Amino acid sequence: MSENQKRIKVIACATVVEEMLPILPDNVDYEVLEYGLHLVPDNLKKSLQKAIDAASPSYETIVLGYGLCSLAVIGLKAEYSQLVVPRVDDCIALYLGSREAYNRLSKKEPGTYYLTKGWIEVGDTIYEDYQRTMEKFGEAKAARIMGIMLKHYTRLVYIDTGQLNQEAYRAYAQKTAAHFNLRYEEVEGSTGLIRKMMSGPWDGEFVVTPPGQTIHYSDFSTPSDSAAEPSPIADAGNETKGSA
Repeated sequence: MSENQKRIKVIACATVVEEMLPILPDNVDYEVLEYGLHLVPDNLKKSLQKAIDAASPSYETIVLGYGLCSLAVIGLKAEYSQLVVPRVDDCIALYLGSREAYNRLSKKEPGTYYLTKGWIEVGDTIYEDYQRTMEKFGEAKAARIMGIMLKHYTRLVYIDTGQLNQEAYRAYAQKTAAHFNLRYEEVEGSTGLIRKMMSGPWDGEFVVTPPGQTIHYSDFSTPSDSAAEPSPIADAGNETKGSA
């Protein structure tokens, strides 16, 4: 194996990269994929495989900054690298620090919409969706559409991941909650899982697939799954805005 192939590369959407950059190790490279790809999981799968194929000859390890993400990672493989994926349903668990933390919050109140600095930075929010819909269809129709999209949601939770300028992002989240009549709450996030994702240890919180082998759905199962499955609403997470 060449020296060039001993490095690590992270492939992630823009929202995850926003949280990675302040703590990115010097020996880790990264590639940003368009955040909107997860709106069509098959497009995300194709883009991920293309990026993996391009990077695999040069890296010992390729880390995907995604979770199951509507099964988009299932079937992916790297010919010359091991693939590492957080064992989570979507990126909300990354921002909270663990799959268990996300499951606890989801069980407490399934109808929750989440916001972080990353989603706000890239415009991946329900407020931006509303603005785009209003420009296209007018205010009345936009209000009806958003009402349908959010009919099961009762609160908005802002995840404070400890990054700089939190006040500006917090104010945006509060404005969004007020606009859609959602109860506003805030929780403390964690960069612990994101740090481990970038440099290890890749323990039971990750799916680790050897070179040439394929990621399977069963790889994401844990012994506690049957006792801690999120509700259908919680599992959908932020699908109104297509979180990863």
